Amino acid sequence: MTEPITVVGGRAYFTDDLLVFAGRFVHARHMEIHSHSFVEIAIVTGGEATHLSVAGSRHLQTGDVVFLRPGVWHGYDCADLELYNCCFRVELLHRELAWIREDPLLGYLVWAGPLSTGRRGVLTTHLYPRALYDCEVHLNALAALRSQPSGRYRSDLIGRLILVLGHLARAVAADRQRSTEQGRTHQVVVEAMRLLESDLSSSWSLTELATRLHVSRNYLLRLFKDASGLPPIAYLARRRVEVAAEQLLYTNYPISQIGRSVGWSDQNYFARRFKAHYGLSATSYRNRFADRAHRLSDMPLKKSERPTTTASSPAVVIDRESASS
Repeated sequence: MTEPITVVGGRAYFTDDLLVFAGRFVHARHMEIHSHSFVEIAIVTGGEATHLSVAGSRHLQTGDVVFLRPGVWHGYDCADLELYNCCFRVELLHRELAWIREDPLLGYLVWAGPLSTGRRGVLTTHLYPRALYDCEVHLNALAALRSQPSGRYRSDLIGRLILVLGHLARAVAADRQRSTEQGRTHQVVVEAMRLLESDLSSSWSLTELATRLHVSRNYLLRLFKDASGLPPIAYLARRRVEVAAEQLLYTNYPISQIGRSVGWSDQNYFARRFKAHYGLSATSYRNRFADRAHRLSDMPLKKSERPTTTASSPAVVIDRESASS
């Protein structure tokens, strides 16, 4: 059985067959800037740090949570930062977790919140002691499941992940003073998102999207903005840059081809939109992160190289200085 965590050259990677991963880490020193192709949640359980990302810097302490969409670059300035990482494949959002779009709290946590104006794929919140304790119970259960075959325990993995997401969604809702009694996201919005996702390269317009959904432009715009905080075409642009970022990290396609594949045939326009979202040009993003991108797949670690863990609470201790010396 392959190890769920590998540490190569001071960086943590995830094994090939995982849908969901949770593990406790202690970052003894600076955590280098990196990117990844999966959804990542960092929940601080001890120590302090400054989180660095395209959205800016933020001081973190116990109970703080950072939710990161795929493609976001980030790192930490820290000393003995203790945290849980919970990561899952994007494919789950389009299969087992597709219904999340229709839930007002979970939909905002996973989709609308981090994609809204100014957040650039990053959403933060805070868990108070009781919610943090409950979250750790589910994260520990997820960590224990990593020794089991994912095919046999798929429902357990997804169930525990949903429970973690539920705690975070309620915390974000409290931050926004949103009512937990709010109804489901309107079906028109859900179908609009699905249409846009199904053909990112199409030259969508608000009129065409409204026509496909058999509603008026103004009605669609109002519903979509109420649910996501964004107009439909702005939401589409954020999804396009996420998909482009993944291709920059994991393919050798020319940048102009990547731009066309997500619907921006004008390379200059693609360059402006990408830099506006990630704070880096597409070329700089690829040069900086392609060789250090974190995946849910990489080589297994040899037994002699495995980090020390504790039986009750598995942890990977990552010391950047000693790892590089």
